[in-house]
Amino acid sequence: MKKILIVLSVFFMLRIGTAFAQGEALRPTDEQLKTILADFDQYSAKAMIDWKVPGMAIGIVRDGKLIFAKGYGVKTLGSDDPVSENTIFQIGSTSKAFTATLAAMLADEGKFKWEDKVLDHVPDFAMYDPWVTREFQVVDLMAQHSGMPGYAADSLYIFGFDRPYIRQAVRHIKPVASFRAKYAYQNGLWLTASAIIEKYTGKTWEEALKERIFEPLGMSDSSADMQSFLNAKDVSSLHAADGDKVIALPKNWEFLDWSYVAGPAGAINSNVMDMAKWLAFQMNDGKANDKQLVSEENMRVIHSPKTIIGLGGKTHENIFYCLGWLYQEHSPYPMVWHNGGTLMKTMVAYVPEQKIGVVVLSNYVTQLPELLAFRFFDLYSGKPARDLSAEGLAELEKTQKEEKEKKPAAPNEPAAPLPLEKYAGNYANDIYGKLNVSVVDGQLTIVIGPRKVKMILKHWDKDIFSINYPIYGVDLDDGFAIFQIDPQGKVTGVNIDPLDQDDDLGVFKRVEEDTVKK
Repeated sequence: MKKILIVLSVFFMLRIGTAFAQGEALRPTDEQLKTILADFDQYSAKAMIDWKVPGMAIGIVRDGKLIFAKGYGVKTLGSDDPVSENTIFQIGSTSKAFTATLAAMLADEGKFKWEDKVLDHVPDFAMYDPWVTREFQVVDLMAQHSGMPGYAADSLYIFGFDRPYIRQAVRHIKPVASFRAKYAYQNGLWLTASAIIEKYTGKTWEEALKERIFEPLGMSDSSADMQSFLNAKDVSSLHAADGDKVIALPKNWEFLDWSYVAGPAGAINSNVMDMAKWLAFQMNDGKANDKQLVSEENMRVIHSPKTIIGLGGKTHENIFYCLGWLYQEHSPYPMVWHNGGTLMKTMVAYVPEQKIGVVVLSNYVTQLPELLAFRFFDLYSGKPARDLSAEGLAELEKTQKEEKEKKPAAPNEPAAPLPLEKYAGNYANDIYGKLNVSVVDGQLTIVIGPRKVKMILKHWDKDIFSINYPIYGVDLDDGFAIFQIDPQGKVTGVNIDPLDQDDDLGVFKRVEEDTVKK
C-alpha cells in the first residue's frame, strides 16, 4: 500500500502544473480515490487505537455525495457494542456553524444586517466597556474578537447557571485586549446571537434549528437537547481521562447538561450520515435539494475570514476565524473547518476548490479528528503522506512531560494555615455570584453555583490550598485557592485561580450573608 501511495504522489505532482495551468482543481481519478480511501481506512483504525479512543465514525463527502461512511471501535469502553455510521455523538462547537447559518437566513430575510448594532436588536445587551457595548455589531457576536479573555467564564455552564444569567454575566468580564484587535475564543456571546434568532423567528433556538435546517436537509437523527441524547438508541457514551487511563462516564453523568445550556455554542447531537448532509449543504453554498436556503452572498459572509488567529504551527499557514468556521491557508488549496469538544471530539472540514469534505466524530477528546482530516486532504491532493498521528502523539508526549516538570511541588515544610474556621464563610463576585466555604470532616469545602458544585481544598502552604475537583467522578487536582489576609489577620477574599483566565474572574470578596448576590 505504501509503494502504491508513493507512485500516486509522483503522478499527482506531475499533474499539479497542468491542473493549475488549466484552472482545474487537482483531484484523483475514481481508481486513485479507491486506493486513497483504503489507505485512509486502515490508517484511521490504527490511529484510533494509538490515541486510546474507544470509538469514532468518519464520513467523506465528494461533489455533494457521501462516498465513505464507517464506524470504528465501540460506543462504550469495555463493551462490544460497535460504533456505526448511524451512532449519535455530541458535535460540540461545530454547532456554532449552524447558529451562524440561522443568522444568515435572517439576514437574507432582512431582519437585520450584519453591521447592525446589537443594542438595536437586544436592548439589554452589555459588555464591560460602555463604548464597546454601543459599537458591538451582530457580526462581532460570532467573530471571536470581543477583547475578553479566551473561554471567559465557561465554568458557568458546569456550575449550573442558565442561559439568561450567562448572557448577562458577560457585562462583568473585563477585557484583556482592545475590541476587534485580537482573537479569543468565546462561547457566551453565541447566546446573544441566539437571542436575536429567537426574536425574529418567534421560536426557541432549538425549534428554529429543527424547522430551518434539520428538516429541510433531512437530518432526521439530529437534535439539540439533552433528552434526545439520553433517549437515542444508537448513541455513544462520553469518556474522560483518569490519569493515564480512559474511563466511560455513566449515561446519567451529573454534568451532562452543560453543553445543552451552551446551546447555540455547542449543543447538537448528530451522526456522520446527517453531518454529511450538512457538509454537502455548506459546500454547495447554501443549496439543498435544488432549493437555495441561504443566499450565496451570505454563505460567503459566514465562510470568509473575520479575525486573524495566527500561524498554523510548523507549516506557517495563516488561520482566520470566520463565523462558526475557520479558514486556513493550505497547499494546494485552503480549507474551511471547525472542531468541537465536549467530552467527545469532532472535526468538520472541507476544501471548497476540490469539493471534498470530511466529518470525524469521536467519543474521547484528542487531536485525532483534526489530524485525520488533514491527513486525508493531503492524500487526496497527492502530497507526501506524513504520519500526522505519530507526529501528534510525539508532540503530546512532549507537552505532557513539560507540564509534569512545571507542576509545582508541595513544600516539604509548609507554613501552618489559620484555624480552618477562619476561612469559612461566604464570598462573591459579579460573575459567579455566591461561593461558600465551610469545614467538612476536617477539610475546607467550596460550594458554588446553582448546581452546588463541591470542591475539596487540601492544605498546600500557609493560606494556599490545592483544589480537588471531582467533575468526572475521579480525583482531579485543578489549581489553587489562595486566601487573602489583611494586616489584622482577617480573611478578606479568595482567588480561585482555575477561574481566572488571564484576569480576576476568579477573585471573590468575603461578604456578609445579606449582601451576597444570589
